[in-house]
Parts: sequence; C-alpha cells; structure tokens
Amino acid sequence: MPNADNWQGDVLRDLRGTPPPQRAQSHGAAHGHRPAQERQQPPQEQPQPQPRTGARAPGPNTPASSPAPPPRMQRPARSPDSRPVVDSALSGTARRPRQGEPAAARVSRAIRRIVSSSAAREVAEITRTAERIQQPVTTGRQIAVTSIRGGAGKTTVAALLGTAYAHYRQDPVLLVEADPALGSLPLRLGAETLRWTTADLADIVEPQMSLLDVTGYLVQLPDNAWLLPGSQGRIGAMLDTAAYERVMVALRRYFGVTVVDCETLPAEVARVALSAAQARVLAAPATLDGITSTYAVLQWMQGLPSHMIAGTVVALTSTTSRPGIDVEDAAEKLRSTGATVHVLPHDRHLAAGGALRTELLARPTRLAATRLAAEVFQLSQKRR
Repeated sequence: MPNADNWQGDVLRDLRGTPPPQRAQSHGAAHGHRPAQERQQPPQEQPQPQPRTGARAPGPNTPASSPAPPPRMQRPARSPDSRPVVDSALSGTARRPRQGEPAAARVSRAIRRIVSSSAAREVAEITRTAERIQQPVTTGRQIAVTSIRGGAGKTTVAALLGTAYAHYRQDPVLLVEADPALGSLPLRLGAETLRWTTADLADIVEPQMSLLDVTGYLVQLPDNAWLLPGSQGRIGAMLDTAAYERVMVALRRYFGVTVVDCETLPAEVARVALSAAQARVLAAPATLDGITSTYAVLQWMQGLPSHMIAGTVVALTSTTSRPGIDVEDAAEKLRSTGATVHVLPHDRHLAAGGALRTELLARPTRLAATRLAAEVFQLSQKRR
C-alpha cells in the first residue's frame, strides 16, 4: 500500500521499477514488487484457484473463542480471453487519418503567427495552462464525463482530457470506461486488444495490491496512462453501481487523475459517478436541441448542493464546421446557470471517429482541449 505521506513517490517508483527504501520485512512483502519486464505482460492464464472460505468450525487444536478470519473476495475462475478492439473484418474499412484542419487554414495561421506577436502570447498561455495541470495532488482526483444523449462527443472529450493529463503530469493517469454498452473509449485511445473490464476488476482488486499488480489488469497507453475498458465489445454487458464503487474506491489511491467516461444521463452508474467525482464535464453538441436539453439539466442542478454546478464544466462541441446556432451566444446562456462553459471547435480529425492522434488535431482544438483540461482540474482541486 503506498505511503500516505508520499503516495506519488511510491507509485512513480513502482513504475520505474526502482527498489523501495529499506523497510520492515512485512511491509516490503505487502508491496509485491515485480520486475519491469514482468510488468509489461498481461496476467497469464492461471489454473482455477480453490475457493476461499470464510470462517471455519473450531478444530481440536483451535480454541472455540478464536476469532474467525474475515472472508476474502474470490477471484474469477478463469482469465477472460483477449479480444480485438476492431474486428479484423472491419479493420480495412478505415481510411487514412485526416489533419484536423485543411492545409490552407494551417498555412494561413502560420503566416499570421509569423507577422504578428501572437506566437509569443500563445507560448505564454500554454505555459500557464501547463502549470495549472501540473499542480500536485494529495489524493487522486476523479473527473466524470457524461452527456444528456448519445452523439454529444462525451467519449471524445474524455479521451482529450485523459491525453492532456497524461502528457503534462508525471503521476499515473487512469481512464475508466463506465459505459459498457458498446463504448468507444478504447477505440478512441488507440487500444488494440481488450481483456479485463471494470466488472472483472471489481472481483479482483484487493487493498494489499501494489500499483504493478493493478496495472497488470489494465491496458497501457502512452505517457504513463492506463485504460480500464467497460466491456469487450459485447452487447448486453452490464456494470452495476456496487461494482463501479468498489473499483473506483480501490484504484483512487494509485492514480493522480482518473477520467471516467460515463453512460449518458440519467443512467444509475452515471449519477453515482457524477456525485462521487471532484469535477464533472457535461458534453453537449452545439445544436439547438443539444443546448436546450443541457440548459434544462443545468437548471435542475441549480437545485442541488452548490458544489455540484460550481464543479461542472460544459464542453460545447461543434459537430460541423458551420453550426446551426450562434455558439458564443449559446455558451453565454449556459454560463448564466453558474456552470463553466468551454467551446471545442470543429475538427476533421475528431469527426472521423477513429483513434485520437494529437499531432493531427487542429491547433485551435489542441489549445481548447488543454484549456478545458486545466479548468476541470482546477475545479477538482477545490473539492476534497
């Protein structure tokens, strides 16, 4: 278990494979450090363990007054098989990823930056934004992303946030898919195969596990980030609130920031995730029906404890290059409820729906996503 006084140092040491400082023998054994090469391998197929039992009847050598050991959680009878994120029959249908904005727009922006002083201002803003994201945390921050309906871009927003935190922060970052109904977060993050899911890990995770034990069940991503999928792409996968709570409580101490891609409201797990998170992101499409439904939800949130709406950020996503509404006027209307609003501009790379590649994002999209990540993280710091 990480040291409560320096938990970030403990998990970073685990990641690098550095031996821990000299401690008592029992404490070192509890950590269960493994070699770096073993850390990169997923858990192998294990023989079926014998069921663990709870209390035993007193034997001839056992005093009747001896306390019974606490019941232990049973591990699954077998390891799930790995499954590809994209079926081989469909993998050839994807086209080559596109740049987020046309070449003419990129050239025009580059010329404007050369002949003006905007480049220096932009660098200064990026530096300030990065400093906000890099602030240390005493306990892991959980950020929930949801929406009112499908197609609002919540998974894209969750992927952008997780990618930004993993890029700027040194402590581990976790992305959790709490949307088991054919969620697309693994696809967005470029994962190739899936094995263990949120529901699986709820039956496995135990308090004495080290970070290396936990990450063996996760999908490793670039920049010190990990993914916990919600399903293996099967219809009918379920995730109950009890399993979600067990996983999130157990994993919080290992990761500096956890981004949760929730089901759409008013799903039960989404409501639990929103109430337990230190900050919330509500993805809304920049359409008339999108802002109408989002405005209604924000008005409802005004009747909840004040920290709920104060810790909520609306990510207004432009689904087309020419939205059918005045995006800035819509953002101001939503801000009148007390929520923070950030606009994510239309981006051809994001609109394609494939794996997120930050180098292909339009520059305005990268800047807007980084600002959004910094704002949400700052709000999460205000809620303990």
